[in-house]
Amino acid sequence: MAPDVRIGVDVGSRTTKIVVLEGGTIARIHLFDTSYDPFPTVWEKLNLWPGAAVTATGYGRRMLADRLDARVVTEIKACAAGAHHVRPGSRLVVDIGGQDAKVIRLAAGGGFEDFELNERCAAGTGRFLEVMARALEYDLDEFCREAMKADRSVGVSSMCTVFAESEVVALLAAGEDRRRIALGIYHSIVERVYPMIARLDVPGDLVFCGGVALSRCVASLLKKKLKRDIVVPPNPQILSALGAALLNP
Repeated sequence: MAPDVRIGVDVGSRTTKIVVLEGGTIARIHLFDTSYDPFPTVWEKLNLWPGAAVTATGYGRRMLADRLDARVVTEIKACAAGAHHVRPGSRLVVDIGGQDAKVIRLAAGGGFEDFELNERCAAGTGRFLEVMARALEYDLDEFCREAMKADRSVGVSSMCTVFAESEVVALLAAGEDRRRIALGIYHSIVERVYPMIARLDVPGDLVFCGGVALSRCVASLLKKKLKRDIVVPPNPQILSALGAALLNP
């Protein structure tokens, strides 16, 4: 195996991402659901690149390091490295994944200066969106599309996933329009992450990543709330895996 192959594995709460760098260029991307034991699938993918250096990040990074000869880096460090690579002028990263949301302030030359993390519950994350879409009987693509057609939003006051689901059911029973409720849910996600952004904000590019960055609705509302452009890179959910690969010595 060529010595310039480096692999980053991000074992997330919902999805596992593998990025293979060859000569500094992305050669392969693998994405699959994180099961109770993602190791067999990870091992199968890594066997395609025998001898490559591997760096693990994400919730399951320690599990992976214990079973592989893999270096370990935190999600914060990996995400910062990935953001700096895809947007060298970036100073702030908003990462909303399956079970948590984080905001990272980058140093001018890369690396991170500070961060805030919401990991107390799944509020305002990908899991939250999945539950709310199901309550409104939408699939995720339809959820975003229909929300953007709403003439106004209906506020959902609770950000606890369980209570918010009950609130949505009550609104539907009262005859409220599904599109308005959907838009209100997307607004609540932006309002949830906004204070973290405001506390760390600094001039420079803002990168939006994580699985929730795939939602055009969240990206549009976040841009409007911040009154500034945001950068959504291609495949925004792989940024931490990319950063982990880049951090391979």
